[in-house]
Amino acid sequence: MEVGIVGLPNVGKSTLFNALTNAGALAANYPFATIEPNVGVVSVPDERLEQIKSLMPTEKLVPALLKVVDIAGIVRGASKGEGLGNKFLSHIREVDALLHLVRCFNDPDVVHVDGEPDPLRDMDTIDTELIYADLETVERNLDKQRKNARGGDKEALAAVELLTTILAGLQKGQPVRALGDFKPDERRIIQTTGLMTAKKVLYIANVDEADLHGQGALVQVVRQRAEREGSTVVPVCAKLESELAELSADDCKAMLTDLGMSEPALATVAREAYKLLGLQSYFTAGPKEIRAWTIPVGATAPQAAGVIHSDFEKGFIRAEVYAVSDLLQLKSEQAIRAAGKLRSEGKSYVFQDGDVAHFLFND
Repeated sequence: MEVGIVGLPNVGKSTLFNALTNAGALAANYPFATIEPNVGVVSVPDERLEQIKSLMPTEKLVPALLKVVDIAGIVRGASKGEGLGNKFLSHIREVDALLHLVRCFNDPDVVHVDGEPDPLRDMDTIDTELIYADLETVERNLDKQRKNARGGDKEALAAVELLTTILAGLQKGQPVRALGDFKPDERRIIQTTGLMTAKKVLYIANVDEADLHGQGALVQVVRQRAEREGSTVVPVCAKLESELAELSADDCKAMLTDLGMSEPALATVAREAYKLLGLQSYFTAGPKEIRAWTIPVGATAPQAAGVIHSDFEKGFIRAEVYAVSDLLQLKSEQAIRAAGKLRSEGKSYVFQDGDVAHFLFND
């Protein structure tokens, strides 16, 4: 699964992407510096890896990873092809969730496509173009499903009912994600239709170094909008984060201390993006490595085993499981076993975030 960074041109998307992934994408002070999407991988910071290592020495730690796509800026009229908009919108359809970067600082030396930053206007521009594009998609699909429904096709009838409701909402300027909770079958239709405004959104307020904690008036506008949508806002100074990403670990720590920060803001972005995608981590731990494995919330034990190797899922017998909190309390796996905290779980067990597991399987 992957998240895409979206926003107007020249709001700092490539700078943010470079800081997140150290991928070296072009970051320039002019619109459309990015045309083809840049793709990178970011580690998801998790203090539990170090906590496990403190009690179970190992050769290396392997964090969970998140795929990030830097998508070119969307301008007013993109849904009609302005600024290569149709091409850029197709990139948005391919990701699973959106990181919407909003410029929340004034700087005459950094060009803004609409003259000066106005977070509400800028957010509306993106939403409006995605809504227009979704309207066209829904209308096209409705015509197709209505033809199929004439023959009594039950799936087509259900699709017509759902898409008619979605069309009415889009026509009122409402993104699909704001139209309420959908049933699993409805979510499947929405997903196969490729509706962009159905994707979950994490707002990132790009601030300057004078407002690292996002207390300024421009960020408050973003917070109010996000709160109405049930979304989250993370303030980030993309310029500063790109500088921090280039420092050694010791220099980065010293600079963070000087700034009154406990960690780079991008650590919060990575964790929030991970949650946005409905993902969680479980761990395997041994003398060679301690690793965080990525699974969707609700994954069963065989499915969790399958992310290590498909043979683990096919031949799954059982999982021996305990929680990181048990290890921190009891200090060793031996003590966990002696205390009866090491559980033997079968195929129906639903893995929890923070489980530590050993799998037994048939070859």
